[in-house]
Amino acid sequence: MKIYTKTGDKGQTSLIGGTRVPKYHVRIESYGTVDELNSYIGLVMCQDIDAHHQQILKEIQDRLFTIGSSLASDPERSKMKIPDLLESDITLLEKEIDTMNEVLPELKHFILPGGNSVVSYCHLARCVCRRAERLTVQLAAESFVDNNITIYLNRLSDYLFVLARKLSADTKTAENIWIPRI
Repeated sequence: MKIYTKTGDKGQTSLIGGTRVPKYHVRIESYGTVDELNSYIGLVMCQDIDAHHQQILKEIQDRLFTIGSSLASDPERSKMKIPDLLESDITLLEKEIDTMNEVLPELKHFILPGGNSVVSYCHLARCVCRRAERLTVQLAAESFVDNNITIYLNRLSDYLFVLARKLSADTKTAENIWIPRI
């Protein structure tokens, strides 16, 4: 099978279901940004981090493929069965956030991205996640999007923020707090 089809050479692409749309369509931007997020998650995963965090990030990557599949489908024309995003997927993120927060110091300041590479990668992933969420919310204003997708992306950005804090603590790196100049 050839990886190139030449069908997109004029700036159009197909959704699952066959609908052709311009490559700048908000649906394409949504799942493209989810794909970018997945790549950043992979970057965080291959750092020197705890095996538990790696396993959760692998699970997240799987869910992001599920989200991408859903966003790549024409909700009116696709008959393809794609995996579901479950409430338990959201609950897993919430439990992980709560578990990490139990051992972290109370958050009293805004945190500036940085400190070390893995923490910075988490913040990059968080920012891309927020963009994916914004695009998905925009798409949902004009077309059907499973509500769990928006909730999951919202919770995932929170998870990535707390993971950045936890990895900062694990590596004994001082948090880069923001003290506003007043």
